Amino acid sequence: MIIPNKLKQGDEIRIIAPSRSASILSDEGVQTAKERLENLGFVISFGKHVFDKNLQNSTSIQQRVEDLHDAFADKNVKGILTVIGGFNSNELLPYIDYELIKKYTKVFCGYSDITAIGTAISTQTGMVTYSGPHFSSFQMRKAQEYQTHFFKQCLMQNEPFELKPSEHWSDDAWYLDQENRVFENTVWKTYNEGTVSGELWGGNLCTLNLLQGTKYMPIIENAILFIEDDEMTIPETFARDLTSLLQNAQSIKALVIGRFQRASKITEEQLLFILDKHPMLKTIPVLYDVDFGHTQPMFTFPIGGEVQIAAEKGSLKLVRF
Repeated sequence: MIIPNKLKQGDEIRIIAPSRSASILSDEGVQTAKERLENLGFVISFGKHVFDKNLQNSTSIQQRVEDLHDAFADKNVKGILTVIGGFNSNELLPYIDYELIKKYTKVFCGYSDITAIGTAISTQTGMVTYSGPHFSSFQMRKAQEYQTHFFKQCLMQNEPFELKPSEHWSDDAWYLDQENRVFENTVWKTYNEGTVSGELWGGNLCTLNLLQGTKYMPIIENAILFIEDDEMTIPETFARDLTSLLQNAQSIKALVIGRFQRASKITEEQLLFILDKHPMLKTIPVLYDVDFGHTQPMFTFPIGGEVQIAAEKGSLKLVRF
């Protein structure tokens, strides 16, 4: 896999909206996120159509593709952050100029619905993309230190490093109330022990599964899968989606599951019941309640990169990213 050049202070980061529009953010939120990234030493610019919106708080396929292509083709731009997730980034996949992206490789980062477009870019160009904070994620004040630390570790340096658990985590609507937040102690948990290394694929589970049957779906056999889902899932749908992905892979090296939101009702009892259904998961390393997905804070990880897992220690190390 091609590793894009790492970001450095003084680099320009382009903000684009391949899913929902930035119009859903407050002016204060946009300014806060922009200033926080500028304080890290970056120059921030915005795509032409980032603040436009249609009936579903997005923009046309043509407008979103235009901003994506402009961001990659602009030689001054060294990294690309998505505004936020949503529901429709997979609409863009047949219209993307993947040869253009391969010619101008650069950091591309986002999560949730962005799993579709990031994965498609990786499969079609051989370039590593990143599952990590959106532009909107940098509005968050409390727990921002952890998120920013691993964003910088993954996107601004080359040396292998360990992903470590946060001290505490939250599932509250921080974007509505930054002050009155509720945090809990973080514990990464082991379902099955083992040590392994391999290529990493994954992201948001229901979004990744949208790619099955298309040329954009990666070959995940013998890969290490990182998966998570949001508050719209429930135990039954997560079980169905996980089964579909495992049947696609037939065999994987390891499974790492991001922490669930409370609204999903996927308790530890429910999750263990689901995992117990699959004999293959009793023979490979499996971790869960890990710091990525739709709870805060989150770390950044490379789609198509290489990771080492020592599940009995709860250890994750990014090797090539």
